[in-house]
Amino acid sequence: MTKPLAVVPANDTVKALLVLADVIQNKKAIFVSAPEINGVRPAIDPLPEQVAKNIACVVESSGSTGIPKRISISTEALLHAATTGQERLGPWGQWLLALPINFIAGQQVLIRSLLADQQPVIMNTALPFTAEAFLRSAMLMTNQIRYTSLVPNQLAKLISEAGKNKDMLAVLKSFRAILVGGQATPEELRQKATDLGIKVVVSYGMTETSGGCVYDGVPLDGVRLKIAPDGRLLISGKTLAEGQDDWIFTNDLAELSPDGKLNIIGRADRVIISGGIKLSLERVEYLGSELPGVSEIAAVPLQDETWGERVGIAYIGSPEVADDIANQLAHLLGPAGKPIRVIRVDKLPKLLTGKTDNRLVAELFN
Repeated sequence: MTKPLAVVPANDTVKALLVLADVIQNKKAIFVSAPEINGVRPAIDPLPEQVAKNIACVVESSGSTGIPKRISISTEALLHAATTGQERLGPWGQWLLALPINFIAGQQVLIRSLLADQQPVIMNTALPFTAEAFLRSAMLMTNQIRYTSLVPNQLAKLISEAGKNKDMLAVLKSFRAILVGGQATPEELRQKATDLGIKVVVSYGMTETSGGCVYDGVPLDGVRLKIAPDGRLLISGKTLAEGQDDWIFTNDLAELSPDGKLNIIGRADRVIISGGIKLSLERVEYLGSELPGVSEIAAVPLQDETWGERVGIAYIGSPEVADDIANQLAHLLGPAGKPIRVIRVDKLPKLLTGKTDNRLVAELFN
């Protein structure tokens, strides 16, 4: 048996909500495309008009490779992730949508809003995220039980603003939980939030797991974890997308504590061994982005005869701070974290997802 697949542009959130209401009832499936521009839909590869009866959504994901792939998620997996995730956070409440809905995290916000029978407050995610826009949107929320889902860069902007704006601090503290994921969340950022009294829950997951399936290191009910011999994380359980093996390999190096709590070391292709020391390039980037005069930064591995691998930095910002970047990172991370090359650029190459294209950044050092 089959059912219709509705195609909705990412900037038509109202239509997406209506279709997702049918998705929950297993009447339709949804594919959310990139946003329309001036009323013109983006060009997309052909999609079937009908999909299998058990499919809830088809999500296009390119991860860190930039190669698009379409992932089909069943209604059972999607709802299991939504309900068990919400149960972990607390009572059902109102959500603020701050993420694009063509990604699974944004769709999960809408699904939870529908399951809670609560109208979400919707930010215009077609525009660049700003602390001011988030504050205006949060002030429109009417339920005292509030949630939102962010990526680390968004949270960092809000935390920075909260340090000087008491209204922002009060709004952030009013959320029962702020779910943060999509990429590595630096411990330093989480600690800043905790010190301000802001409740942050760090999620880990991907499109293939229907979004976040591990909260604060603890897998959701029905999700199992183990570590492969090469150190990569494997995931199994009820949130897996269709067509996956019983256990799926992630591209993340991880550790499990004796009580089963997950610690992500970093992406396998984003952790270097420098002088025998494992170093996360994502952490290098976060610490570098906090330095004065740096507006955006990317770290890549450079080969070194003595150390094996060293850090190379490309950044957007003031030309006067190049030496300071290297010295400050050495102070924060030790000798292994000191970049051997720092170059200033006008812009960093991007993938279609908006993430930095690290392969092209590495070519800048050739």
